[in-house]
Amino acid sequence: MHQVGSGTRGVHGVVAVVLAAGTGKRMHSERHKVLHPVGGRAMVLRVLASLRDAGVRAAVVVVGHQAEAVTAAIAAAGPTLAPLHLDFALQAEQLGTGHATLAGLAAVDRPRAGPGPRGSTGTALVLYGDTPLLGAEQIGDLLQAHRDAGAAATLLTAMVEDPRGYGRIVRDAGGRVTAIVEDRDATTLQTAIREVNTGVGCFERPSLDAALAHCRPANAQGEIYLTDVVAHLVGDAQPVLALAAADPQAALGVNDRRALAEAEGVLRLRTLHRLMDQGVTVADPATTYVAETAVFAPDCVLLPLTIVEGACDIGSGCTVGPGAHIRDSRLGAGCRVWQSVVEESVLGGGVQVGPFAHLRPGSRLGERVEIGNFAEIKNSTFGDGTKQHHHSYIGDAELGAHVNVGAGVITANFDGRRKHRTTVGDGAFLGCNSNLVAPVEVGGGAVVGAGTTVTKGVPADALAVGRVRPTVKAGWAAAHRADPVQAPRPG
Repeated sequence: MHQVGSGTRGVHGVVAVVLAAGTGKRMHSERHKVLHPVGGRAMVLRVLASLRDAGVRAAVVVVGHQAEAVTAAIAAAGPTLAPLHLDFALQAEQLGTGHATLAGLAAVDRPRAGPGPRGSTGTALVLYGDTPLLGAEQIGDLLQAHRDAGAAATLLTAMVEDPRGYGRIVRDAGGRVTAIVEDRDATTLQTAIREVNTGVGCFERPSLDAALAHCRPANAQGEIYLTDVVAHLVGDAQPVLALAAADPQAALGVNDRRALAEAEGVLRLRTLHRLMDQGVTVADPATTYVAETAVFAPDCVLLPLTIVEGACDIGSGCTVGPGAHIRDSRLGAGCRVWQSVVEESVLGGGVQVGPFAHLRPGSRLGERVEIGNFAEIKNSTFGDGTKQHHHSYIGDAELGAHVNVGAGVITANFDGRRKHRTTVGDGAFLGCNSNLVAPVEVGGGAVVGAGTTVTKGVPADALAVGRVRPTVKAGWAAAHRADPVQAPRPG
């Protein structure tokens, strides 16, 4: 299969084999399991990013079920994973983890002219594409322990409170690993073991190749399991080491929607704890959702029911929430946003937004701008000190400094075919329920009277008023109330 990226053979002879071919039946999803996002990124992309950050420079991803979708998603993200070089191997039939590993190793060994993972010597790091919490630190610790011990295999394990469903790590009296026993095959005594197999391990290639060659499908499914390699290595008197992860949650896989939610929760708390350690107040972590890509200066306050997504940059002393939703935006120092949505926008220092306002993509607000109840802005620029307090829409416009936008003001920016821009000069006053039909320009210091529809430019310091004179009929309302209800007219 095709390759992605460029690079050299893995650092210190390490090549990663990422298993991502399974069907993930317990997810009950049309989407492949490893493509389900955690923290806004597909699980398999998180695994690959951790390999890159750990210094691994070559990886083979074994694909099978929905191979095209998985390959396409990884290929699209390839440039962001540099300098990790990626290759793919197809496991046409999903015949177990051992069989998948063989497919990956075959891709490592096949001849190729250019750079990439290859060679039947060195270390194979085998891991799964559904371990989104596995970080570079855990991978680095495992590789270091494997090198230091000179073992044939080093397994990453986890000490868990409830080991049900996991393979148990069996050790002898001296603490040496003797086997991995699957949950369904464990004896009563073995079920009490809390150290479990995470499926992540380092293997020296000659030892791994020889052990896999002896593995046979000894089950009703006709599958070859990677865990059987351990028994062969132990039987051949080759050293097998097990390293318990400092964070037990880090290496555990996601097999169903419950585990997906748990992984999301773990990642979210990691992010919030990091922010709190950096001087950000989080009033209620249980109801605060912040992307790990968001950056906060010290002394920010996050109030309950707040969501911060994407590449946000929040300045010092900002208060976000309650009930705020901010995505891919930059806030200057001292801003306050509550009960509002801010998307792909830039706010100057001291801006206030809310409650119930919506800043759509392309909004650029100067210093000390005030945006209030049910105000909407789209693709517009506001100068310093401009105020849009309630029930109004400004789209495709440029407003100068200290402009007053009254209630009900609308920029009619769309003629049914094209968008047009509105320009309002410094210090202009836009009265309540006025309509600015773009393209139009209102000069600095001009006043647009309440209820006026502006279709032509208004000079600076001028007054624009255009209202329909009402017809007043004295006593009409009282007479109307006194009339009996009349039957509808025929026809």
